[in-house]
Amino acid sequence: MPDAGGTERKGAAGAAPVLTAALHVPMSREASLAQAQHVIRSIVASRHDRPSLVAQIACEIGAEIVEAIIPPGHDLNTVELARRYQTSRTPVREALILLENEGLVDIPPRRRPRAHVHTMIEVSEVYRTRTVLFELMATDSAKRATEADIEVLRGILARMQQAAELGDITAFSWLSVEFHDFDTRLSGNTTAKRIHDSLLLRSLAIRRLSLSQPTRMARSLEDHIQLVKAYENHDSNLAGAILRANHTAALASVEHYFQKTGTLTLPHAVAAQPEKNGEN
Repeated sequence: MPDAGGTERKGAAGAAPVLTAALHVPMSREASLAQAQHVIRSIVASRHDRPSLVAQIACEIGAEIVEAIIPPGHDLNTVELARRYQTSRTPVREALILLENEGLVDIPPRRRPRAHVHTMIEVSEVYRTRTVLFELMATDSAKRATEADIEVLRGILARMQQAAELGDITAFSWLSVEFHDFDTRLSGNTTAKRIHDSLLLRSLAIRRLSLSQPTRMARSLEDHIQLVKAYENHDSNLAGAILRANHTAALASVEHYFQKTGTLTLPHAVAAQPEKNGEN
């Protein structure tokens, strides 16, 4: 049900609460995989009308791609996947087409499907588009936010603080998804929200890469703190400026990493480890 400010608690992107109690240890890989499956399932349910088996395959394979269990560029063998799910290749192909539409799978002509490989041009386009959308929605959210709405954001922010103190990039990233899922619904701009949701899965892995860079998680946390304060004061201009600066800095960190390494993929061992204290 909507709250007093009209904000629906369960959104189209459906980000489930990541951590509902005090965070004492870093988020496990299994918990992160489950969160990825939940987010993908919500998007599939809201954007695609597919049989349950197709949706299941899409959710599970998509989550494995987001979590880099299936690495970028890795072939997706439809025969092996059909055997895994004890089905024919038809629902597997349908699931992969669905994931192609969401930017997680590439299906070249007359070749095997493969996990999508991000390019710097694509990442720049996604970030710049998200910047405009978030700035627009933040100005609306600042006008609409009730005390009840702000209290919800404060609760998520408290868990983000806990994740940052642990140096837990994974938990922080998912909490950011939860924060902005609520925030974008708060804006009341359903068109911008729909476009935002269409870009969500394309940005998850890159968001984690950005947060892994020195000082980025601390900077992001401070930006979220200042954003909530702007909402408390109903300062639309400041709220929009904060989110624009946040996304601009995030893109700059990704560009710097790409220039330094020539890749947009974190080493698996690094991606699985929490950020060291003192590096944030």
